[in-house]
Amino acid sequence: MIIGKPRTESTTLKALKFLNTRMSLSEEDKRYYLNLLKGYEGEIMFDSMTEKLECDCIILNDLLLEVNNSTFQIDTLIITSEIIYPFEVKNNSGDYYYESDKMYTMNKIEINNPLNQLRKNNSLLNRLLHLLGHKLPIVDSVVFINPEFTLYQAPMDLPLIFPGQVHRTLQKVDATQSKLTRQHKLLAEKLVSLHMDDSRFSKLPSYNYHSLRKGIVCKNCHSFLVSISGSACICQNCHTKESVTEAVIRSANEFQLLFPNEKMTTGLIHDWCKIVSSKKRISRILQKNFKQIYLNRWTYFK
Repeated sequence: MIIGKPRTESTTLKALKFLNTRMSLSEEDKRYYLNLLKGYEGEIMFDSMTEKLECDCIILNDLLLEVNNSTFQIDTLIITSEIIYPFEVKNNSGDYYYESDKMYTMNKIEINNPLNQLRKNNSLLNRLLHLLGHKLPIVDSVVFINPEFTLYQAPMDLPLIFPGQVHRTLQKVDATQSKLTRQHKLLAEKLVSLHMDDSRFSKLPSYNYHSLRKGIVCKNCHSFLVSISGSACICQNCHTKESVTEAVIRSANEFQLLFPNEKMTTGLIHDWCKIVSSKKRISRILQKNFKQIYLNRWTYFK
């Protein structure tokens, strides 16, 4: 088993996580953020199972692809010698029922049917593989990973994998005997090269530098109750310790993600971190850990 593309938090999720700490999100934005976070947590749960595969396969996580001006995302793609397995991972919890090709909560509220997304992805992936000159069959599924999920009345012929079936499904994948060829590996590399950053599709609330709360946030509990003692940042809430250098680097990376078009200067990061009193200390950390750019009389970092 080779992980050809590891899973990382999307740019959108990272940005929303930072914004949720530094501003008050609207109910809609908060709900969107929590849904993204729950989805990511479900994908991590699925990863913990796919990473145990022992067959000759390549795993590509979180692919965002485009074909014929249509974008589609695949949570997990497993390439074996015989079959390509795309998985749409869902972390829903609670009781639902299926009726007339639709999914509902027990309160009769319709939710998005993941099979619609699966069908679209299947069509676009088939088209992309055809353009790339590959004819491997596709066996796709929706994986409900949360053990607290139940779906009533689902037809047996739907490509749905329920929590108790995930292990058996992956056992079938793991039973693949034949080995990958160079063509399989080239296909994986091509798909990774076609992956797009999600930032161009991000849905973020409006914000600006002055509207966000300044300070170093605890890396563990995300509170602002952080103080400096010598070379360490100490959270007064959960007692997590982190070096000042690591905390400043982390905060500077956060600034860069939220303000990609701003020039990162010592003064800005000093203001952004707030609790580091010495500008010289900030400057030394930036000089050692970021690329220094000189522009006339000004210096900024990338």
